Amino acid sequence: MKDLDAAALDCLAALADELSFERAAQRLAITQSAVSQRLRALEAQLGQPVVVRSRPLRLTEAGKVLLRFARQMQALRADVSRELGGRLASPSRLAIAVNADSLATWVLPALDGLVQAGLREGLGLELVVDDQDFTHDSLREGAVLGCVSTVAEALQGCRVEALGVMRYVAVASPGFVRSQLPEGLHAGNFASTPFLVFNRKDDTQAQWVSQAFGVRAPRLRERFVPSSEAYVRAAVMGWGVGVAPEIQVRPLVAAGQLALLRPEVGVEVALYWHQWQFPGQGAWLDRVGQALAAGAAQALGGSAQQRSGR
Repeated sequence: MKDLDAAALDCLAALADELSFERAAQRLAITQSAVSQRLRALEAQLGQPVVVRSRPLRLTEAGKVLLRFARQMQALRADVSRELGGRLASPSRLAIAVNADSLATWVLPALDGLVQAGLREGLGLELVVDDQDFTHDSLREGAVLGCVSTVAEALQGCRVEALGVMRYVAVASPGFVRSQLPEGLHAGNFASTPFLVFNRKDDTQAQWVSQAFGVRAPRLRERFVPSSEAYVRAAVMGWGVGVAPEIQVRPLVAAGQLALLRPEVGVEVALYWHQWQFPGQGAWLDRVGQALAAGAAQALGGSAQQRSGR
């Protein structure tokens, strides 16, 4: 295969981000016709489609492979520009996927110094939020260059670093405990007690109940609150029992706004940082990984074990 056209790969990346030819053209400051022509040329060179022209459009499996390559080329281009002392004409996009609970607790403080430096150097950081068990899919598909995940094994071409363990505990408001759980939460009443759930991917509550009461695949009364901050707020308001990061609810427990339930029981979620490997030291992606590792070490008691994909 001949060398792939960099401009066409930039079009593919813009389409993956914007999900429309019109918005991709606006982002690249070219015409919609030019985006279509470059994409058709890329597909002709590859011999198969890379985009399904639906609404919203989506990438084919071949498109996802090329998207990974496009992201890596963009990251390398940005790093070369920085090392040569230049400033990119427009901010480079560096997308990483993180889970919502990490974003609500330790990720922003960990990245703050780097983002402040990036404002001067033209870094465009994008945080993509998903469940920690699914952020790895975004990395595999090329939507992001790094992710915080529960997956321990590295993809081929990636490296992984253990960040630490986030412990989840069960909490409820004192008023909820008095009115709904006067005898405490136990094996006889958990099934009739409302539990707060982040979304339909979230099974942390079921894991906690399984550990606390020795029940396999428990059925719970679920109330969905798909925001880390709102989730904890709902627990404070007495909407139900929440299973939340200990580091997030600790101040509220100390202030008497939440009460711990069965504090000896906790769900421990090991988190890992994954990133695509690029040559050279001091690259932006490396700096993001280093900042997250340092932030996790402070907040979670992270470690620094690294493994490379084969």
